[in-house]
Amino acid sequence: MSMWRDRISTITHAWLTPTCSLCHLPLEPQAQHGTCHACQAWYAPSLRCQRCGLPCLTITPQCGQCLRSPPPWQRLFCIGDYRFPLSHAIHQLKYQRQFWQARHLAARLAECITEPAPLITCVPLHWRRQWQRGFNQSERLARPLAKHVGSQFDPHLFTRTRSTPAQQQLTKSQREKNLSGAFQRLSIPHVNHVAIVDDVVTTGSTIRQLCDLLLEVGIERIDIYCLCRTPEPSDAFQP
Repeated sequence: MSMWRDRISTITHAWLTPTCSLCHLPLEPQAQHGTCHACQAWYAPSLRCQRCGLPCLTITPQCGQCLRSPPPWQRLFCIGDYRFPLSHAIHQLKYQRQFWQARHLAARLAECITEPAPLITCVPLHWRRQWQRGFNQSERLARPLAKHVGSQFDPHLFTRTRSTPAQQQLTKSQREKNLSGAFQRLSIPHVNHVAIVDDVVTTGSTIRQLCDLLLEVGIERIDIYCLCRTPEPSDAFQP
């Protein structure tokens, strides 16, 4: 009898005691975003260009590349680079359906955002891809993020009209050609400041297409909210 009591106690303790999403040790009461104090060091902020979001030697409103060829958005807010632990958390969300990660990641991203846009939308999936996966990870992130920053969320501002091959092994120019004409705007936003949510931004080819659709109807400011900003592969293949 005592053996069963001990086993039930162990199982109950595992269910009721929250653990760190990285090291799986018990969380202290004041821990935030499902991560213990020791593992928080993995999320230390890095120096970035505030416009394109790429790493810089110092925080700057616009880096040299943005001054020469400015992107169609005004600000990009991200948590960090696509590396552990963010890469691990995104993989759990997208491929292991651990949706609780979306809530923690959205809360962490919200802390990085200043002057949030009154309207937030997300990068759409083609209906076939969403049917296969069962969800849109960008929508899973954008919905709780909008609540955290007090913005309206519109998941249907855009639609993906054409299914395209996976982007991972394409060069920058191939990605742009691959996505040309793949999106359509379904409505005109009632505000002049809109934010687009995506999980990872690499070349920015996807969000550039969406930005162009917003600029066509006179949107004055576009921000990008993403979990990770990775260096652009240019015309070399992404490793």
